[in-house]
Amino acid sequence: MHPPIVALISADLSTKPLLEQALSDYDATLLTAPTTDAGLQLLAQRTDLTVVVCDDGSGQISREPVLGCAGRTVPPVPVILLGGPDSAKAAIDAVRKGAIDYLPRPIGIDAIRESILHAHAIRTAAGPPVSDLPRGFEQIISVSPQMRLVKHLAAEVAATDATVLITGESGTGKELFAHAIHAASARSKGPFIALNCAGIPEHLLESELFGYQRGAFTDAKQAKPGRFQLAEDGTLFLDEIGEMSLSAQAKLLRVLEDRLVDPLGDTHSIKVNIRVIAATNEDLPAQIKAGRFRLDLFYRLNVYQLRIPPLRERPDDIEPVLLSFLESARRSHGCRIRGIAPEALALLQRHDWPGNVRELHNVVEGLTITCKEEIIQPAHLPPTFRAGKSSTADAPAEKTSLLGFGLSFQEMEKKLLEEALRKASGNVSEASRLLKITRNTLRYRMAKYHIQ
Repeated sequence: MHPPIVALISADLSTKPLLEQALSDYDATLLTAPTTDAGLQLLAQRTDLTVVVCDDGSGQISREPVLGCAGRTVPPVPVILLGGPDSAKAAIDAVRKGAIDYLPRPIGIDAIRESILHAHAIRTAAGPPVSDLPRGFEQIISVSPQMRLVKHLAAEVAATDATVLITGESGTGKELFAHAIHAASARSKGPFIALNCAGIPEHLLESELFGYQRGAFTDAKQAKPGRFQLAEDGTLFLDEIGEMSLSAQAKLLRVLEDRLVDPLGDTHSIKVNIRVIAATNEDLPAQIKAGRFRLDLFYRLNVYQLRIPPLRERPDDIEPVLLSFLESARRSHGCRIRGIAPEALALLQRHDWPGNVRELHNVVEGLTITCKEEIIQPAHLPPTFRAGKSSTADAPAEKTSLLGFGLSFQEMEKKLLEEALRKASGNVSEASRLLKITRNTLRYRMAKYHIQ
C-alpha cells in the first residue's frame, strides 16, 4: 500500500500541524490549500490524492463545491469534513452530501489519523486513478475491484490488434468497453463503426456488413459500402453477434481469416484493414451445441474474451454510477437531487438488477421527475425496491432438504462441479461463472475430484 497523499483545504493555521502530527509515522504527503478555489484547483491538478480533508469549521471554506468535485473523479476521492462543535445533524448532513466522515471540534489526533487511514484503505481498494489507464476508460464509472480488473485487462488488449469478444448480460456496458478499447488503441484516429446484429432484418444484414454494387438487386440504384469498408483503419464493433444468421456467419469467418470482403454483386474481393470487437449476452457454447452458431467462428472471435460482471455482483458501483447519472441530469435539465440517503442506497444494493446499469439509469431518470428533495430517501424509490426481493406469501411452504439426498459433502460438491461443467459444455470460464468461483479454484477442485 502506497503512503497516503492528503489534501488539506483549510483557512485555520492550526489544522496543518494537527494533521502532520497525526501522520508523522506514515510517510504521508500533505498538500494544503487555504481557500475553496485553491482546493478545487488542487483537486483538478492531482489525480493521485488519497483523501481530502475539508475544514469548514471557520465558515471560510465551502464544502459543497469540494464534495462535488471530489465525487466526480473516477474513482471518487474520499472527503473528510472537519466541522464545528459536536452536532448529530451536521454529521448526518455531511455524510448524506458525500463525505466519508465528519469530525467535530475539538479534533483528536487519534480520530483524524484513524479516519485518514480508513479513507486510504477505501481509495486503495477502489484501484488506481483514471490517469493510470489509457484515454477512453474514464467514461466507465466504477470503484469495485471486479471492474478495476476488467478495465486493466481491456487496457492491456487495447495495446494489441487482437480480436476481442466481450460477454456479459444486457445493460452491463459492453459497448462502452468497445469504445474504450478503440480509443486506447493504435487505431484511435480511425473510425469506430458499430452494428447491432439483432436490430437489422436477416435479409439486410449481409448487405449492411459487406456492401453492394449498383444493380446487385432490384432496389440497388447505386453502390453502397458495407460496415467493413467504412471501418477501414479503425474498429468494427459487432453487437449481439449471437443473433447473426449462419449464412452471414460463414461470410464473416472468411473476412476474419483473410481480411477480404465480397460486396453483393461484385466479382472482386476488397482487402480491409480493420479490428473486430464482438459482443454478446448469449451463451455461445450453448448456441454452438444447438447448431445456431459456428464453432470455427467462435474460435476466431474468442481470441481474447472479456466478461463484464453484472451490477448485482458489484454493488459498490451502484452509488458512483448513480451520482454520475445525477450529475448528467443536473447539467442537462437542472436536476435538484444531490445525493442518496444510506438507507435508500442499501435498498438499491439489495436489488437483483436484471437490467443492470441500463435499469439503474431508468430508475434515476424516474427519480429526477418524482423526487422533490435534494436527497433520495427510501420513500422516493419505486415500490419494487421497498418491497424487497421476495415476500413470505410467495415463499414455498416447505424447502427441499439437501440432506435428504444422502450424499456426503464431497460427493455433493463433485456433483455440483460436474453439473456446472455439463451446462457450460466443458467451458471452464463459463462453469466458474455459474459456480461464482474463480477459474483457478475450479481447476483445483476438478483436479481434486479427478474431473476431466
